[in-house]
Amino acid sequence: MKALQYQTQRLSMRFFMLMLVLFIVQVALGLILALQENDPLFLQGVLNFNIVRADHLDLAIDWILCGFIGAIVFVAPLLSKRDFAHPWLIKFLFYALLVIVIANVCTQYLARFGIAGWWLGQPWFQQGREYLEEGRAVQVALLIGFGILSYIVLRIFPPRREWNEIHWGLVLGVLGLTGVWVFAMFFVARLDLSEYFRWYVVHYWVEGIWEIIHISLVGYLIVLMFHAKIKSVGYAVFWGVAMVWLSGMIGNAHHYFWIGTPAFWQFWGSLFSAFEPLPLVFCFWHIYLDAHQNRKPLENTPAFYFLLGSVLLEQVGAGILGFSMTFARTNVWSHGTWITAGHAHLALFGTFGLLGIAVAYYAVPLMRGIKGFDERLGQLAFWLVLVGVLGMAFAFDMGGTVEVFNYRTLGLDWFGGRIDPAMGGYRVALLVFGCVLLIGAGLTVYDLLTMGYRRPSAGLARERPDGHAAAAIGARPAVGWGRYLSGFEVGLWLLVLWFFGGIITVSLLAFNLAIVRSGHPTLPYTLAAIGYAGLFVATLLFISRFLTSMQARKRAVAADESRDDMDLLGEPAA
Repeated sequence: MKALQYQTQRLSMRFFMLMLVLFIVQVALGLILALQENDPLFLQGVLNFNIVRADHLDLAIDWILCGFIGAIVFVAPLLSKRDFAHPWLIKFLFYALLVIVIANVCTQYLARFGIAGWWLGQPWFQQGREYLEEGRAVQVALLIGFGILSYIVLRIFPPRREWNEIHWGLVLGVLGLTGVWVFAMFFVARLDLSEYFRWYVVHYWVEGIWEIIHISLVGYLIVLMFHAKIKSVGYAVFWGVAMVWLSGMIGNAHHYFWIGTPAFWQFWGSLFSAFEPLPLVFCFWHIYLDAHQNRKPLENTPAFYFLLGSVLLEQVGAGILGFSMTFARTNVWSHGTWITAGHAHLALFGTFGLLGIAVAYYAVPLMRGIKGFDERLGQLAFWLVLVGVLGMAFAFDMGGTVEVFNYRTLGLDWFGGRIDPAMGGYRVALLVFGCVLLIGAGLTVYDLLTMGYRRPSAGLARERPDGHAAAAIGARPAVGWGRYLSGFEVGLWLLVLWFFGGIITVSLLAFNLAIVRSGHPTLPYTLAAIGYAGLFVATLLFISRFLTSMQARKRAVAADESRDDMDLLGEPAA
């Protein structure tokens, strides 16, 4: 087991712990929303739907930011080969972030009474813009916090001539967090211009800057977990970051289709949005190549489980589902429906949230000096979280398809009693899979909070006097589902995922057909059912195949080491 190299890395622990608390609260609020979708009177007057939804969205951003900051604080000393110069600033940043989160949650309830805290022409308490509900006071505090983060990163990093691609990626990321956030901080009276800058922040800040940080952290985690060459990982990080900016700058225009901007954005937004999955494919491909470099075994399976989940759900949620709904001809139907929510849950939580959990699973054992821990609970938590979020996305997407036909195509009144029953089954499914996600989130939080304080399960650490697990002795060569995962097979799996993504795209395009618009939904409904079900089942199978192959490699290496030690001791092999 590795030891912690720099003492100031321990400062990341508080960010990870806050991340876990906010994570479970945010998921619980999501479950309340699912209950209110099934019963609109649930908690009415106490926790109204619009307030809970705003807090649910804001806390999603808050806990993911906690994970990002914790990860950066943990890896920065490793990249710089020295401790932080001003640890008190990191402590101040943590307490400031805690105050910001509490203030943001509390001020949302002022919206019930129409209190925005206007002063000098600015809303200081809350401003009500989706994803940017927080008032100017919180936004100013966040800007200062991002500035502090940028300073401590630049302060600890070596001179620029010594930077590699991961240094550059993280620096661009933390500076971008500060710079792009400025566009969220001024009130514009014109609605179209206000929406222009709102989506500018949402897209470039979350889908651009966060993506750069994500690619950089994924690359460095691969270096730490598999001892991959920093040069090869840096090459992948460079091209991933470059493609994010080359495709995303103009691809942002898919948010401009219906807010009063010039019509030429429909062509350019559709074109460059189609290129945005390219860096996501590249990011996944490099995690496969580096994880299979020299066929080294897993040393921390929960950390890799969540890391793989982050990268693959990025491919499915941001890449495939994002691709299917960002053409003007498909977005005209999907925009603002449950289909958007399905894409958002996988793209935001699946991509960035799972990465923060992955880094926590890698860092917490090191900071607590744990030589070995029960990995089974983390693995179970991962599968529950994965099944829960994929099931929720399926419910959102299929319910959204019904919503598009009844609401957008037929023009039925939402509260007229005909749309609600049509989506009833998917509302129940949303609640069921939300409960699965909550259980998985609870297990994740419990495992990380109590790691190192629980007694290992009986029989888990049965070890021989020479320190090798007896269970590894006599492990059979990996065959079948656990055999070595080749690059050719990975390519086939990706093609299968994109095949179902193509069916989903056609299902949305089908709403443009005259026969569908006249009242016959059979074609889009059938294509959507095949596409979404096939995509999510294939995703589960692909992740299972990948992880089973990695686990088989781990068992095979352990068995080889045990046999070698027995040969040295002169003992007969089992």
